[in-house]
Amino acid sequence: MGEISIKITISDRIYPLKVNMEEEEIVRRAAKMINERIKDYQENYAVRDKQDLLSMAVLHYATAVLRTENKVQNQDSAVADKVEELDVLLNDFFTK
Repeated sequence: MGEISIKITISDRIYPLKVNMEEEEIVRRAAKMINERIKDYQENYAVRDKQDLLSMAVLHYATAVLRTENKVQNQDSAVADKVEELDVLLNDFFTK
């Protein structure tokens, strides 16, 4: 699949982008999520400066990504520990 040109709007600014066709929907959804987060901050906090709103939205999503990465890493470690336990059990079983 090739690249396509799209335009997305974030915080009332238009950004022309080239994305892979299979990523277009993801990019558009991401822009929509950012705009919704900015709108939420605008409505619920006394912040009106676009840069502050964008910074708050970026912080929100960066924190979410880091939490998810941490969770995945912990799950990977737990799975590795279980595999190690299973390996020990199987080795013990087959060496008897």
